[in-house]
Amino acid sequence: MASEGSEDEHPSVTLFRQYLRIRTLQPEPDYGAAVAFFEERALQLGLGCQKVEVAPGRVVTVLTWPGTNPKLSSVLLNSHTDVVPVFQEYWSHDPFEAFKDADGYIYGRGAQDMKCVSIQYLEAVRRLKAEGHHFPRTIHLTFVPDEEIGGHQGMELFVKRPEFQALRAGFALDEGLANPTDAFTVFYSERSPWWVRVTSTGKPGHGSRFIEDTAAEKLHKVVSSILAFREKERQRLQSDPQLKEGAVTSVNLTILEGGVAYNVVPATMSASFDFRVAPDVDLKAFEGQLQDWCQAAGEGVTFEFAQKWTEPQVTPTDDSDPWWAAFSGACRDMNLTLEPEIFPAATDSRYLRAVGVPALGFSPMNRTPILLHDHDERLHEAVFLRGVDIYTRLLPALASVPVLPSES
Repeated sequence: MASEGSEDEHPSVTLFRQYLRIRTLQPEPDYGAAVAFFEERALQLGLGCQKVEVAPGRVVTVLTWPGTNPKLSSVLLNSHTDVVPVFQEYWSHDPFEAFKDADGYIYGRGAQDMKCVSIQYLEAVRRLKAEGHHFPRTIHLTFVPDEEIGGHQGMELFVKRPEFQALRAGFALDEGLANPTDAFTVFYSERSPWWVRVTSTGKPGHGSRFIEDTAAEKLHKVVSSILAFREKERQRLQSDPQLKEGAVTSVNLTILEGGVAYNVVPATMSASFDFRVAPDVDLKAFEGQLQDWCQAAGEGVTFEFAQKWTEPQVTPTDDSDPWWAAFSGACRDMNLTLEPEIFPAATDSRYLRAVGVPALGFSPMNRTPILLHDHDERLHEAVFLRGVDIYTRLLPALASVPVLPSES
């Protein structure tokens, strides 16, 4: 087994492990260390470096490799720097040690989601620059905070800023998911997160009586309606092998609240749901459906949104689209099998697509179990290095997309 930084460990792997050790875990990520890490990379690679503070302590770091034709729109390579919390007792190795086992698996929070991709971008740029390449389009690498908690103090604010407009992004790559098979998944859209809290009010009283019209009875009706809908969507997914998870709407009951004592019937109770609405759903009609479920349960049943995404956008995946043609063509040349899908959860791509930047979610990890947010999140060093090779072929194709009609 190669120890870190030893003669036989690939320097890209050493850098990956270095980045994994930066403790950018929510709720208190060490963003300062991450920003300093990227400033150092910019210096080493001779890239422009800009820091944009979108909220107090929330900095988007932008590394720039200028193209030869500044009139053309740029290619944006996005990754987030934060990672989700860990339950250390369930890990075989310290999640911030970046331990590499004898088989070459690197353990660490962020190994798949998505510190691998950040380093793959950087190492592909390093390689292409070292080979003396120049491309017509500028390549920007953006390293953003807070994606794991919704991007509200990250990409959501960044896309509204003049510094973002100045990047003139024409196309973006962002995170995807591992694929356990030989194929590589690429995501062209995502489901819309709707977080809904249903509140039911009713007659209170003593826990020994048959009280009519209680909050609990009415809430139970709404919960039953929503869970029946969930079952219908689940069966639709199971009965059609062509459908992937992102193509149906999912919902889970995640919070139940109410009540003060065993013998007191509460006047209010609430249930919270995490809906992920498929991109082809009519959102107005779907909201109407929520209203109907509440009305059918009886008087005094209402709902409110904790989160409501209403701008689902779909990035083109047909060969008449120059960006898709460049991306898929480079993958074809490498003999990579692509499986285009709708992302089942949410990423920062949604903010990019909403402001008109086509984006594909792509994390080049095949023959790899999906372990994001899981205990013992890990990635094999050979899969990581293959990803660097893949971006080294993808970037020239994307940064050389011919002048578009909108640019001439």
